[in-house]
Amino acid sequence: MARTPEEDTVTHPRSRWEEIVEANPDHSTWYVERFRAMARDGKDVDGEARLVDAMLPRGARILDAGCGPGRVGSALAARGHTVVGVDVDPVLIAAAEEDHPGPTWLVGDLVDMDLPARGIAEPFDLVVCAGNVMTFLADGTHEAALARMHAHLAPGGRVVVGFGTGRGYAVQAFLADARRAGLVPDVLLATWDLRPYQPDSDFVVAVLREA
Repeated sequence: MARTPEEDTVTHPRSRWEEIVEANPDHSTWYVERFRAMARDGKDVDGEARLVDAMLPRGARILDAGCGPGRVGSALAARGHTVVGVDVDPVLIAAAEEDHPGPTWLVGDLVDMDLPARGIAEPFDLVVCAGNVMTFLADGTHEAALARMHAHLAPGGRVVVGFGTGRGYAVQAFLADARRAGLVPDVLLATWDLRPYQPDSDFVVAVLREA
């Protein structure tokens, strides 16, 4: 999906997701329908939300960073949390609004995300970034995205990030970017169902806190 003229003024490179969609304009719709089909078939698509829900009291404020069509954020809203979701892809946000009314869904880039400037001033108890979002960012922008997540945290808040380790963004590079963004790991896991992380794990779930 092409950026608006205002968005064309940004100085950071286009994300990998935007490049994929530019090359294949049907990709976003395919992605939406994929998860709609999984939900219709009764597949378990709430694993990330269960972990996040267990970390928070009822009624917490959660930022779903890279929310896509709202799968994780909607499950958290159904558990009684206040959810704001942000994603760079307008097609995914439109699907979230259609399928999961209730949370606030916004089109925006994680790299320069500024929710107070958009009227959402209250910080968040937790930021969740699931679905390999970090690996779809442009090279060199990961630290900036993590810094923006950090900037939206309430005191004592945490950031939970999950992505595949074989997708071009090494775990050690991620942890270094997180530290430069003011975040350090509390826990590293290999799955959303709490299996321990090992150096050869093909997935990482990192629970980060303010340094």
